[in-house]
Amino acid sequence: MQKLRLASVNVNGIRAAFRKGMGEWLESRDVDVLAMQEVRADDSHLEELLGDGWHILHDPCQIKGRAGVAIASRVAPTAHRIGLGAEDQQDSIQSSGRWIEADFELGGKPFTIVSTYVHSGEVDTPKQEAKWAFLDAMGPRFTELASEREYAAVVGDLNVGHREFDIKNWKGNVKRSGFLPRERSYFDRFFGPLGENVTGVDGTEGAGYGWVDVGRRWAGEVDGPYTWWSNRGQAFVNDTGWRIDYHAVTPQLAERVTHYTVDRAASYDERWSDHAAVVVDYTA
Repeated sequence: MQKLRLASVNVNGIRAAFRKGMGEWLESRDVDVLAMQEVRADDSHLEELLGDGWHILHDPCQIKGRAGVAIASRVAPTAHRIGLGAEDQQDSIQSSGRWIEADFELGGKPFTIVSTYVHSGEVDTPKQEAKWAFLDAMGPRFTELASEREYAAVVGDLNVGHREFDIKNWKGNVKRSGFLPRERSYFDRFFGPLGENVTGVDGTEGAGYGWVDVGRRWAGEVDGPYTWWSNRGQAFVNDTGWRIDYHAVTPQLAERVTHYTVDRAASYDERWSDHAAVVVDYTA
């Protein structure tokens, strides 16, 4: 029997995260694969900070100091791919520094892990148009991944709270990017039954992709557990957060989950990012 511990986290700048204690967290968690978002660093920084024993894949953003996704693993991946959509579409989708895939094995079967950082968006601006384009491209890739292998996981900061359980103050955010009905409807379809017609929260209809939200399945119908808290005011102290960091997985992989946790810091002073790591054990 093989266990693979996959941790995903928006590090909010890996150099700052390591200054604040990320290295100590990583040493204590026995992680096999680490998927990171908002790396905002060069390859040399990742190599220096993570040290020996890690195989590092990194897609920095074309705009220096922005975004950046990476996958670090204790075992070398067998293959990897960068970018979302066809190669000639990737600039229009604006996937630079936002989508990286790596292939591993779990229980003798191919296992693809994707680290992704979806645009944060802003209503009625080009930032939101970029987010729509990215979300549009995710669905077809979900279909491709699920048709090619039983085990696939798309993990990271998806920048959408899917349901009312996922945002503490959801009523005050229904007109803000991150909880727009149209955004949430993408997730209704991502996690809807495969091939069945799904009516999204915005009233639109489409076929379900059949993927599984590990966090919601594991926690049940409860508030949170949140993964991001604003640095403003007392959001962290009062646990006024958002659950926007996901492990979205194929149904076959969902059956392999043996443990799920959000590594929320014990106190505000012990945080090394404004996000908490999501750590999941997959066993086959």
